[in-house]
Amino acid sequence: MPFFEPELHLTEEEFRLIRDLIYHHCGLFFDEDSKYLLDRRLLQRVTLHNLSGFREYYQFLKYDRKKEQEISDIMDLLTTNETYFFREAFQLRAFTDEIVPELMKLKRDRTLRIWSAGCSTGEEPYTIAMLLLEMGGFDGWRIDIVGSDISHRVVQHARKGVYGKASFRATEERYLKRFFTETEGGYRVNDEVRELVTVSQMNLFDQNRLALLGKMDVIFCRNVIIYFDEASKKKVIEAFYNTLRGGGYLLLGHSESLMNITTSFALKHLKNDMVYQKTNSTGGGVVT
Repeated sequence: MPFFEPELHLTEEEFRLIRDLIYHHCGLFFDEDSKYLLDRRLLQRVTLHNLSGFREYYQFLKYDRKKEQEISDIMDLLTTNETYFFREAFQLRAFTDEIVPELMKLKRDRTLRIWSAGCSTGEEPYTIAMLLLEMGGFDGWRIDIVGSDISHRVVQHARKGVYGKASFRATEERYLKRFFTETEGGYRVNDEVRELVTVSQMNLFDQNRLALLGKMDVIFCRNVIIYFDEASKKKVIEAFYNTLRGGGYLLLGHSESLMNITTSFALKHLKNDMVYQKTNSTGGGVVT
């Protein structure tokens, strides 16, 4: 008579333990409706590590010397890293036509620092670099574009800088010709673009790492805080506020807002989009 091992499933307690561990590590919150998603996707990791079940997997995440790497790896399973070059063109027009020209008039130190927080495989920071190169007028300026993501895998992809067809769905041919070189497996970002961009692995909840970033003029954080609950959003947005210089800009995803999160940013109506700007007033703060 054939013997079948019973299929593993997350118990309610195991679900809460793993969910809370992930939440306290990086702010990603999974409600009760996400139990099936965690059950099916984390089962791959239980099997990969040859563990007896989710209880042992929880112990692995909590105590193993490779726990940081494991949590980084499961971020790929639990979140969407979908992105592409020149995403949300109207917002990028606001950046090139209105935000950057304003900053160029105001910045006497002739530096421009931009952070792409949650940059996934790197299309966003490279897009920013291409747009600035196309604008020109930066002789004597220091441009520093920083991309960061919690996932080790996507950061490695970004550093490699080679992309397939799906990344170019919104890319005009002229950009492809000027800033990329065809290579095995796709198109490689040219060095003049790469020289403006650094990419590193970073958890937005890691205050020590965030403190090392230095001040920024613009922060792009698009379609990232959708994975956070309200408390996590407040924590991350407060970190962005502290990282931005006075008058700096915060660009969120199309479906994201700071409503009920903070009053420390002013919603600025530009010609091409609405964006958030750090106010210099001391009257704002996190909404409690």
